[in-house]
Amino acid sequence: MLLKEAHALLTPSQLAHIGAGEVAYVRKMRSEEVSRCFPEAPVIDPQLDLWALFGADGTPILLTDNRSSTFFKAAEDDLKTISVH
Repeated sequence: MLLKEAHALLTPSQLAHIGAGEVAYVRKMRSEEVSRCFPEAPVIDPQLDLWALFGADGTPILLTDNRSSTFFKAAEDDLKTISVH
């Protein structure tokens, strides 16, 4: 008798919503990436270090030049944060 492994399958939509409203991630951004994620942002000096806060599903929440601000915003929105390298 052969045993089949049971796999829990998630749809892409289900996977995208894991952690929604509970988890956010912080990541450093280059100025050339900004317009893709934050289209309303002005042109930014390429020498500036930028930090972005995103929802678990990748929704942009905050763009700043102050890393601490991302954590304050996450706490304000009751989100647990992780850093992405």
